[in-house]
Amino acid sequence: MSWKNTFYEKLMKTYNKKLNVDGVSGERMATRLAALSEIGLTTDNGSNRPGYSKEEKQAKDLVARWMTEAGLEVHHDEAGNVFGRLAGKNNHLPAVLSGSHVDSVPNGGHFDGPLGVLAALEVAQAWKDTGYQPEKPYEVVIFSDEEGARFNGGFNGSEGMMGFGSLEEKKKLVDSEGKSFSKVLEEVGLTAEKYPEAKRAESTIDMFVEVHIEQGKRLEKENLSCGVVTGIAGPCWLEVTFSGEAGHAGNTPMNDRKDALVAASAFITNIATLPAQVSDSAVATVGKLHVEPNGVNVIPGEVTLYVDIRDIHKETRDKLIDLVKQSGEQIASDYHTSIVFNETMRVSPVPIEEKKQNLLEEAILAHDLPAYRLPSGAGHDAMIVGEKIPVAMLFTKSINGVSHHPAEWSELTDCVQTVHVLKTFIEKLQQQGA
Repeated sequence: MSWKNTFYEKLMKTYNKKLNVDGVSGERMATRLAALSEIGLTTDNGSNRPGYSKEEKQAKDLVARWMTEAGLEVHHDEAGNVFGRLAGKNNHLPAVLSGSHVDSVPNGGHFDGPLGVLAALEVAQAWKDTGYQPEKPYEVVIFSDEEGARFNGGFNGSEGMMGFGSLEEKKKLVDSEGKSFSKVLEEVGLTAEKYPEAKRAESTIDMFVEVHIEQGKRLEKENLSCGVVTGIAGPCWLEVTFSGEAGHAGNTPMNDRKDALVAASAFITNIATLPAQVSDSAVATVGKLHVEPNGVNVIPGEVTLYVDIRDIHKETRDKLIDLVKQSGEQIASDYHTSIVFNETMRVSPVPIEEKKQNLLEEAILAHDLPAYRLPSGAGHDAMIVGEKIPVAMLFTKSINGVSHHPAEWSELTDCVQTVHVLKTFIEKLQQQGA
């Protein structure tokens, strides 16, 4: 049996076929997820579709074909984004956009990104099959290069549509093979010089709603198919360097040491206690550090580590940043070391309007499901769009919270249940002023 058939059979094995109503088809979702999973398939049965790669383009072209079959008018922009548009009864109104991305990290999973694209497409296909036309125009969107695996920095598609980012800075980007941003775009039929032309007038977009796997365990612990995202956390990265004195491990008494690693260790341990002091959605992580001289028998003289600080609210996120810095200053003093902070990133969080959350909750309740709200700790295209345009997000249950790995999995029943909620939400948006 081929991989595609194996993947399809696994999806269908536990699927609740009672969800095949109102034009929505679980079999169609499974077929399309399986077809996309074959593009860039790795030896570990994972996904490898870097942004602006031939594999990403192949996946986009396949979905574009399905868009056409669903009666959508397809067009591409100069950032490589793909749009499938369904005319509304009042076609002059700003469009409701929904979608995600189809690129992946190296050896990633098959749901992160594709689920959001196919969920948005399934809504349009269901409308076509049931003869429904929305009041407002509706567009299914595939954003380019969300993951950033190619250039160690993503969102090039959504940034292009929103007019963010400097072209001159992007042209300095080089991938692991030494190919420039310009060369990479050229290989998939795009040109860097035209990239700014992807900018779209904000007045043409009513809002953007994205479906995405949770990449966590909250929904699984609650045994819920989907949940309402309350906001998208904005990360701040701090590069922190503790400097002490290197010395011989045997000849330096314990009471005469300025051990940078001991100070850094105390700092790392204390960081874990700080997020709860500002909010229940704040997090802080140290996942990378360098020790110098890094010898078995040498007291560490310098340690550089990186702190990832996030929250969905700017005020509490920034308060946590201050607490982390205050903690570092105090610990450095206590251990007779010095400390230097270098902020390498600070992205604004994107809280989601209460009105949009309430409407998503209504859509969930309409399907006799419990309503559950949760924050997004990871970044998404909705984070970029949400800087200027109203956004909303639905999370779908992730098994064991696995993400960016071949074992990433969401049950088809949960995926299709999310499609029904998305469809109901977008239909509710058709009321003027929603």
